[in-house]
Amino acid sequence: MTSTSSLPATSGAYTNGSHIPRTVQVSGLKHFFGDGELRKQALFNNNLEVRRGEIVIMTGPSGSGKTTLLTLIGTLRTVQEGSLQVLGRELLGASREEIVHLRRDLGFIFQAHNLFASLTASQNVNMAAELAGLDRKVAADRIGQLLTRLGLGERIHYKPKSLSGGQKQRVAIARGLVHRPQLVLADEPTAALDEKSGREVVTLFQELARDEGCTIIMVTHDNRILDVADRIVNMVDGHIKSDVAVREASVICEFLKDFPLFSDLTPGTMSEIADKMLVQQAEPGDVVIRQGDPGELFYLIRSGSVDVVIEQVGQGKSEKKQVAVLQAGQFFGEAALITDEPRNATIVAREKSVFYTLGKEDFRAVLETSATFEQELRQALFNRQ
Repeated sequence: MTSTSSLPATSGAYTNGSHIPRTVQVSGLKHFFGDGELRKQALFNNNLEVRRGEIVIMTGPSGSGKTTLLTLIGTLRTVQEGSLQVLGRELLGASREEIVHLRRDLGFIFQAHNLFASLTASQNVNMAAELAGLDRKVAADRIGQLLTRLGLGERIHYKPKSLSGGQKQRVAIARGLVHRPQLVLADEPTAALDEKSGREVVTLFQELARDEGCTIIMVTHDNRILDVADRIVNMVDGHIKSDVAVREASVICEFLKDFPLFSDLTPGTMSEIADKMLVQQAEPGDVVIRQGDPGELFYLIRSGSVDVVIEQVGQGKSEKKQVAVLQAGQFFGEAALITDEPRNATIVAREKSVFYTLGKEDFRAVLETSATFEQELRQALFNRQ
C-alpha cells in the first residue's frame, strides 16, 4: 500500500538525507507580544525541520517574524506555545540551567556587532572563547585563523574605533564562530559587507557546514548569497509560507523541463509546480493507481520504477497485459486529469519507489497558465494511443 506525506516534495525529506539528525525541530510554534488588549500574535502555528549541516536562509518582508523565530531558536526569547527542539533539547518549559548549557553549542551573529570599544579585535573574539571554556592556545590559534580568513589579519590588534563598519561586522562573525558551535544563528550577517567580503563569509559558512557538520540559519535580504542555501524559508505575516530544499526543487524542475508538455513553462512557474507537489512512497507490488478509478493525482517518479498494466475485457474474459515500464524521471496519471475519464491503466511498483504528486486542481491550474502547455499535453496523449 502506498503512503502519502503532507510534506512538499521540495522539502527534501525523503531524498535529501532523511537519516541525518535534526538540529532544529519546530512544531505548532506560536508567539505573542504584549498583554491583554495589546496582545498581538507574531507567529502562527509554524512547523520547520532543519538537519545537521544544512544552510538555511530565511527571507520575507520586514515584520514577517523571521527575527522572532530566529531568537526563539537561539533561546533569546521564551517559547510560549508549541514545541521547539534545538540539538535534541525541548525549549518549551526548559529550565534556566538547561538554556545556559544549550547556549554553549550556539553561535550568534547579529547585524549590530556590539563590540567592546576598549578591547582589540582579537580580545573581543577571545571573550566568546573564554565563555566557551576553550584552551588558551587553541583559542589563540583559532582566533588568528578566523580573523585572517576574514581579511583582518593585519588588524587583529586594532580596537573598534580604528575599524570600518564592515570590519567590525567581520570581527562579530569571528566571535560567533570561534568556539565551533553546532548551530549558528545569523541575522543579516552580510548586510554591512561589500560583495567580496560577503562572499568570503558565506564561503566560510559552507566550509563549516561541509567539514564540521555545523548547521547555519541566516535571516537575510541579501540576494547575492542565496546560492549557498540548502533550503530557503520564506515568511509572511508570521507564517512560514514556503520551505524549499533548493537542490531538490532543482531536481524536480530538471525532470519537468525535459518533457515537451512542461518545457514551455517559465522556471518560475515550474518552481511553483514543484513547491505544490507532495511525496508518495510505494513498496514492491503496491498498486499506485488502479484502472477504472477516477483520476486525482499526477505522478512524477523520483526514484524506483513501475509497471504499466492494462486490463482488456473481451468475450467474457479479462486479460492483463504489461505495456510499459516507467523509471525515475518519467511521469504518469495525466490522462485522466485532462480528459476527466477514469484511469486507463493500472500502475504497480516494481521496487521501492518514491513519487512526487500534483493534485488535480493544481494540475489544471497549470493548464490554464499556458495554452502551449495544454496543446502539447493533448499531443502527448494522442501520441500514446
